[in-house]
Amino acid sequence: MIVDIADVTWERGSSTILDKVSWQVKAGEHWCLLGLNGSGKTTLLNMINGYIWPTSGSVSVLGHRFGEYDLRELRKRIGWVSTSLQQRLYGSEVAIKTVLSGKHSTIGVYDEILPQDLERAEELMDRLGCSALKDRTYETLSQGQRQRILIARALMGNPSLLILDEPGTGLDLFAREQLLTMIGTIAGEKDAPTIIYVTHHVEEIMPIFTHTLLLKDGGVYAAGETANVLTSSQMSSFFDVPVTIETRNGRYWPTIGLQS
Repeated sequence: MIVDIADVTWERGSSTILDKVSWQVKAGEHWCLLGLNGSGKTTLLNMINGYIWPTSGSVSVLGHRFGEYDLRELRKRIGWVSTSLQQRLYGSEVAIKTVLSGKHSTIGVYDEILPQDLERAEELMDRLGCSALKDRTYETLSQGQRQRILIARALMGNPSLLILDEPGTGLDLFAREQLLTMIGTIAGEKDAPTIIYVTHHVEEIMPIFTHTLLLKDGGVYAAGETANVLTSSQMSSFFDVPVTIETRNGRYWPTIGLQS
């Protein structure tokens, strides 16, 4: 089991952010986590990474139950790309060092750079189409270029789990489609990590995402095989407005019927 969350509640003050959430991600599955802003997506991700603990319930990631394993070691097996991570990185650091920092999941490089580490970082940047950026400082990169660098960084440590938290945010249409194509390629490679892709855009859910979790108001609204979850009737109920879902080339495209 890659992720096993059982009856988890997380409270902050008088507010319940996650309410009795249960979710399992098995090896060989790639999941999309879909929810509107404020649905609890980021809180759930922070919990999977061990940055917050449940008020009640249990969490196991990569076979390790929280409270019984060193979470610092666990995080080395999780690749994470998020907006919050971007804000923590050193803007003056060159891109190749940003990628190298992923080996130990640190902000900055503090260990000796071995020849094989440099070779892997360069190979990842080449695979992701950003090798020409290796000597550019992170702060001079476009948003699309930064996302490629962050994904290369996330893959640097050969993670078993790759979490992509709304990676399409801030990208134009073409950059977003290039990013999605790249993610699809990663998912199709031999020994690919399990991917959890977080978004609030239905059209970003590609065929590689075998399963989808709908999160609403801090609770699980639906979870299962993507084709069974992303139906017009269920999405209309989920969004509380009439929604028609059309499929084209394995992608899901919503049309919202709002009253004038």
